[in-house]
Amino acid sequence: MAEAIADTRRLYTKPQNLNDAYGPPSNFLEIDVSNPETVGVGRNRFTTYEIRLKTNLPIFKLKESRVRRRYSDFEWLRGELERESKVVVPPLPGKALFRQLPFRGDDGIFDDSFIEERRQGLEQFLNKVAGHPLAQNERCLHMFLQEESVDKNYTPSKIRQA
Repeated sequence: MAEAIADTRRLYTKPQNLNDAYGPPSNFLEIDVSNPETVGVGRNRFTTYEIRLKTNLPIFKLKESRVRRRYSDFEWLRGELERESKVVVPPLPGKALFRQLPFRGDDGIFDDSFIEERRQGLEQFLNKVAGHPLAQNERCLHMFLQEESVDKNYTPSKIRQA
C-alpha cells in the first residue's frame, strides 16, 4: 500500500499593494440603525429609528439612503419576507408586553435601556436579512430600506439587477 504524501507547496498569490489593502472593498453593504426618537403622547406614543444604508451592490438603486422606521414597520417587513421569499427570516427582538403594563416604576418600552437593546436587535435583524442574496431581490426590502414611506399595499415582486 502506497503512502500518501501531502503536497505542501504554496499557491502563488499576487503580492498585496496599499490600494488592495486600504482601498474600497469590492462589494459592501453597511446598515446602521441609530438615533431613536420617541414621538406622540399617551397611546399614540411610539419610537422611530433612523436606518442608514451605504452600499456599492448593483441591486440597490440608491448607494446611500436614510429613512425612519418604527417597530411595526420591522414586523411588516419580516412578515412580507416570510410570505414572499425562500429565506429563513431571523426573529425580531421581542414585543416586551410586560413593559407595556401600566403602573410600572420605569418608562416601560420608552425606557432608554430598553430602546437601546431593541435598536441593537433591529440592527442585527436588518444586517442578517439584507446580507442574504435571496432577500436582496425582494421589493419589500428595497422599499423598507430606501423609500421614504412604506407602501403596505405594494405588489410583491423581485428586483431585477440593472
